[in-house]
Amino acid sequence: MFATYLIGLREGLEATLVVSILIAFLVKSDRRERLPQVWGGVALAVVLSVFFGWLLEYTSTTLLAKSEDRELFEAVTSVAAVIFVTAMIFWMRGAARSLSGELRGKLSDALAVGSLAVALMAFLAVVREGLETALIFYSAAQSAQVDGGPLYALIGGVVTAIGIGYLLYASAVRINLTRFFTWTGALLILVAAGIFKYGTHDFQEAGVLPGIRTMAYDISGVLDPSTWYGTLLGGMFNVTAESTVLEVVAWGAYVIPVLLLFLLPGRRGSGTTGTTGSASGTTGSATGAAPVAQPAV
Repeated sequence: MFATYLIGLREGLEATLVVSILIAFLVKSDRRERLPQVWGGVALAVVLSVFFGWLLEYTSTTLLAKSEDRELFEAVTSVAAVIFVTAMIFWMRGAARSLSGELRGKLSDALAVGSLAVALMAFLAVVREGLETALIFYSAAQSAQVDGGPLYALIGGVVTAIGIGYLLYASAVRINLTRFFTWTGALLILVAAGIFKYGTHDFQEAGVLPGIRTMAYDISGVLDPSTWYGTLLGGMFNVTAESTVLEVVAWGAYVIPVLLLFLLPGRRGSGTTGTTGSASGTTGSATGAAPVAQPAV
């Protein structure tokens, strides 16, 4: 549940920041009549994301009759989720500094075209986050093997993100977005490693990869999955009482290089001034001036 809450919080805040930039630009440029188009595009993106999540679940539980097919489908979606979450984390770290200016520029172009272009621009800005959330949530929930709770945790994370985004927009709070995205990014890398480990096991269950009976360790006498800490480790990072050699190799092959690259100071760039911001800092100004504080990561 904590893993899916983190997914909802991280992806939700990214989408909320995007929407707040668009809204602030329209408000400050006295184009409030275009706000319905923005909200329409956002609503359509949310509906499509929910439908995509439902389609993943429906495909796994209804369309695929054979257990081997389900295992293979879950393995493929797990790998896809790992690819998306990794790309999202590194993209956000590199692009966040110029995100506000780019969105304002695109929205200016859309305003010149018409209402449909504004709605499409808002839709495209949000739907990527929504589709990523649906895919990552599906894979994380499958690896957690828990019913009901992960969905409520995801919704809770999204609601929390919306609340934080509103407070930022209203200048009611100031948070260090650099630190926030760094910590959540590192945690999501560990979550993605667990998903990758689970996907590897599914490939083994489906007969695509060998070694399903070659165990790397068995600590079932120490780690009880029914305890609260066993549930937390299993749900958050897919730490299980026993794992195959290939699962352990896959987990290490992903988490070690990716985490090192993400945390390596030399790759984080320079000039990250203004890492703490309110809505005015996050969204910048309507005249195109440089933002006071970008969510640099």
